[in-house]
Amino acid sequence: MEIKGSAVTQELKRSWGRVASGMACLLVLLGGVAVQPAVAGGATEAMKGTIDEVLKIIQDKELKQPGRAEERRQRLEQVVGDRFDYQEMSRRALGAPWNTLSDKDKQEFVALFKTLLTNSYSDKVETYSGEGVQYINERTEKDFAEVRTKVLTGKTEIPLDYRLLNKGVEWRVYDVVVDGVSLVSNYRGQFTKILRSSSYADLVDQLRKKSDKIKAP
Repeated sequence: MEIKGSAVTQELKRSWGRVASGMACLLVLLGGVAVQPAVAGGATEAMKGTIDEVLKIIQDKELKQPGRAEERRQRLEQVVGDRFDYQEMSRRALGAPWNTLSDKDKQEFVALFKTLLTNSYSDKVETYSGEGVQYINERTEKDFAEVRTKVLTGKTEIPLDYRLLNKGVEWRVYDVVVDGVSLVSNYRGQFTKILRSSSYADLVDQLRKKSDKIKAP
């Protein structure tokens, strides 16, 4: 049974709203058009490759047909999922409690968190109008990199940066910073408040309910 009025429910509702706007910016970037050459670097080239793939899907007239909406969404999720490390994002968002979970519980948490994130940007696909993306620079330190960009929306420029880890043969995104606000840190702050006032079981229950609503026809 959902705990109406509880700290868990209220904190999650506030979190959904704040992150949705950030993920909308993320979608714009993924479907953007580069208007300035990117600074040379493996992480930047990796992001450009993902952006190019997403752009092809968004601009594919055949996939815009109503009957292929689900296929279009699945392709977008596949491309983004190949670049985003959802397990690393989940681990960082949950914080210390992650280390106490069983492998099965970790898998469940990652699946629920992924559903929440992918739904946030997938719902914005149909309203995408096509703006520009400006690649600023790339900062690399050992196996970490940050690709700094700006999303151009009319007269507004929104700073949006990717943080990536080198996973041996490829760069994987573990955080997105929208106008100075870290997506992972935002969730970690919300999850920490919930865990302090309630329990991990309640947190997962709310995430599961949210996921079920997303999957419902």
